[in-house]
Amino acid sequence: MSPSRPFILRPVATSLLMAAILLVGIVSYTQLPVSALPEVDYPTIQVLTFYPGASPQVMATTVTAPLERQFGQLQGLSQMTSSSSGGTSVVVLQFNLSLNIDVAEEEVQSAINASSSFLPANLPAPPIYSKTNPADAPVLTLAITSNSIPLSQVEDLVDTRLAPKISQLSGVGLVSISGGQKPAVRIQANPTALSSYGINLEDLRTAVTQSSVNAAKGNFDGPRQDYQIDANDQLVTSKDYRSVVVAYRNGGPVMLTDVAKIVDGVENSTQAAWMDQTPAVILNVQRQPGANTISVVNSIKLLLPQLKNNLPAGIDVKILTDLTTPIQASVDDVEFELLLTVFLVVLVIFLFLRNLYATIIPSVAVPLSLIEMTT
Repeated sequence: MSPSRPFILRPVATSLLMAAILLVGIVSYTQLPVSALPEVDYPTIQVLTFYPGASPQVMATTVTAPLERQFGQLQGLSQMTSSSSGGTSVVVLQFNLSLNIDVAEEEVQSAINASSSFLPANLPAPPIYSKTNPADAPVLTLAITSNSIPLSQVEDLVDTRLAPKISQLSGVGLVSISGGQKPAVRIQANPTALSSYGINLEDLRTAVTQSSVNAAKGNFDGPRQDYQIDANDQLVTSKDYRSVVVAYRNGGPVMLTDVAKIVDGVENSTQAAWMDQTPAVILNVQRQPGANTISVVNSIKLLLPQLKNNLPAGIDVKILTDLTTPIQASVDDVEFELLLTVFLVVLVIFLFLRNLYATIIPSVAVPLSLIEMTT
């Protein structure tokens, strides 16, 4: 018996089966991941540690070396590279391809916890690790500029309003800010004045650190009422630091203004970014592995008008680079070629049979098979 006979004798069932397969193909087509390059999940983890004020040699001996000793004991580690610069340590760990990246992440976290006792006690934050893919480029880059608001305030608004909202979108993996200058108070010590009072730089650092504390103060617990002590000893502006007492000499206090110059500035004055020739804060968005690049970027573009309304009027947000431009062009070409193929197949069948009615069944079956094979 011919395998085509059951389908010819049951045209209604055959049509429903073809329609069902077509529906499955259409749904599968909408769920396909779209990216500029094939997905390659490299088992690579980057560990970043910040220690402001430390020289490259101090970073290498007190931060990078203890971490390397712990990371060197990890199972499946194939390569480890590190770099130490002023205030920053970067360790890149590459594992065997057979090792799952989630398992490697757990091992790295355990190694960081084990090395905590060997790291400096005054680190502002523990080492930060992230799964990185060298083949992944930012799918969208935004440039935030302003002609009326200082760049330090722009960076603060981007960090608190733009980046968290974009990070919450489905498919967004990592949102990083570059070129921003976070506001900070800069204390420029006067070595001559410090020497005249017999104060060294370590005494100055200790006095400044102890004067700005944001911690719990406790409460007053009485028989009938309970009072929470709501006091914040954290210093924010340069004006607050002017009343800090560094030491006592000859029965009198030595104020911070006597031995240093205090100004409102930024954390890193050498860090900057530009859009064309305009200073800007750059926001890079990377997608999660396997996420549809076009859907991720489109969701961000839909959210941008709402995010702009939450920013001051003097801030301008522009799209600097968009990775979906060539990807969308490729998808459009695929869809056009698919429709063109269907049209040419139907045309050839019609020219061969010279009968419109006889062309209907093969004209429906063949294009459906092409669509299903494509999806």
